[in-house]
Amino acid sequence: MAAPKLIYILNGPNLNLTGRREPEIYGAETLDDIAAMLNDRAQDLGVKLDIRQSNHEGHLIDWLHEADAAGAKAVILNAGGYSHTSIAIMDAVRAIVVPVIEVHLSNIQAREDFRRTSLVARAARASIVGLGPLGYALALDAAARL
Repeated sequence: MAAPKLIYILNGPNLNLTGRREPEIYGAETLDDIAAMLNDRAQDLGVKLDIRQSNHEGHLIDWLHEADAAGAKAVILNAGGYSHTSIAIMDAVRAIVVPVIEVHLSNIQAREDFRRTSLVARAARASIVGLGPLGYALALDAAARL
């Protein structure tokens, strides 16, 4: 039997506070709740997950490079606030071969003007926004089928 395909799920700044930080915007589920849901779904899909979170831009860039070097099937990326500001993360997504699916818990198009532009979206294969934790599940289903 072949080893399961690896999908990285990378979460950026402040997502460690999900469930506590502005639950009216980001929801009441924690990042651990989301990870548990995704791990259950990954078993059904026959894929393996590597789920990480960092508040540091360079970590996200290093992990994108690592996912590519490891031959990952896909990366699901919620770059948080870096989505709107980080040319370096956008460049890292462009520099790798592995497909990247951007996810945001909130609908960034319905928020403040500065959040409506995602530099990550300019380089990502697809973006899923505004569906809360369901967005991660949909991204995982898509990533498993790429």
